[in-house]
Amino acid sequence: MAQQQDGKSMNLTMDATSVYREDVYTDRKVGTIRSLTPVKSDGSPDQGRKPVYVGEAQILTPMGALPVTFEIDAATLDDAVTQYAAAAKQAVDRTVKEIQELRRQAASSIVIPQGGMPGGLPGGGKIQIP
Repeated sequence: MAQQQDGKSMNLTMDATSVYREDVYTDRKVGTIRSLTPVKSDGSPDQGRKPVYVGEAQILTPMGALPVTFEIDAATLDDAVTQYAAAAKQAVDRTVKEIQELRRQAASSIVIPQGGMPGGLPGGGKIQIP
């Protein structure tokens, strides 16, 4: 049994009703599509659930490549390949907006240290910007 840093145990039990077989497809240029085929816990196909297609791409940033993962609403691999570009664009746009928001929050946050000097301002009177 795995334990978290705080000493409490984590539940790492797999859900036997939500098992998928994973196949990976790539054009070796733009990105990757993971096809998740529903299976029963014995590995036989589960016809009661639909396959899931997950696209993967990368955004190049000054800090290096940032992976972007997104679900593609498709019924077949052919549909997933066709819809990859539109789904990837939405995911990249959403990721860029999230990064911009994180930067804005980091730039506007001011940290006042705890403690301080006796008789001085609370926090020591020093302002730190992370």
